[in-house]
Amino acid sequence: MREAQPFTAHYVDIQSPRAEDQVHEQLRDTGLITLTGFTSRTVVRAFATRIMDITPHRDSDPDGLTTIRDTRRHTHLAGYGGFGNGELAPHTERSSVPNPPRLMLLVCATPAHNGGACLLTDGRAVYADIAARRREALLALSKPRTAYFGGGDGHPTQVFIEHPDDRISIRLRLDGLARFSPTVQPCLPYLRNALTTYQIRLPLDTGQAYLLDNERWLHAREAFAGSRLCWRALGEPHIALPSGFAPASRNATTASPVVVS
Repeated sequence: MREAQPFTAHYVDIQSPRAEDQVHEQLRDTGLITLTGFTSRTVVRAFATRIMDITPHRDSDPDGLTTIRDTRRHTHLAGYGGFGNGELAPHTERSSVPNPPRLMLLVCATPAHNGGACLLTDGRAVYADIAARRREALLALSKPRTAYFGGGDGHPTQVFIEHPDDRISIRLRLDGLARFSPTVQPCLPYLRNALTTYQIRLPLDTGQAYLLDNERWLHAREAFAGSRLCWRALGEPHIALPSGFAPASRNATTASPVVVS
């Protein structure tokens, strides 16, 4: 895991007159933004609606936001890990639908007593690492319909999705609702290793948040104890964003480390 200072490196002041422009620039550039100043759920929703069309879904509340906390009722239910207090593996939000929301905003209302830090991984770094070290694994992970995410109404897909403009999106989950073809199974250790290598730890305090491009960044969470409470918004950006990320180099012979601070 990379012990960087991502909160400072990716920070945007939401009170700045140029806040929206800066958000748009950083979404196109790095796909990750950190923010603070969220004093209430109303402030969270107001900011979210400035940058995205909020997408309602199974777990969202009437205002479109999702309340993320340990309900003590969902611990052992597949697909509901976020509503427990256990560790969450790196994943794409709503990976089991045909078109996952492009943006995810997560705001901390109450931090956990212990643990609960957010863990983020840049899919661009993971792709570059595997491309350099395990080319055959990259080909397998990019082959269509080699993964299936979700239950009976899930979605057949692949980990790396290649777009006509040569950009790449990542889509992943590693819980009980993820199934991989026999050709992909031997590649999973390399994938998991890269996920760990390029993971950054992002503890959030009260009122702090991150906004990420769900086609580029994977998010995870440490296990925690205490009454951790977060609010989440998912949606589509008000600006046009190119698909996923541009690979660092398709012909690299060594992985290029990604500096996040």
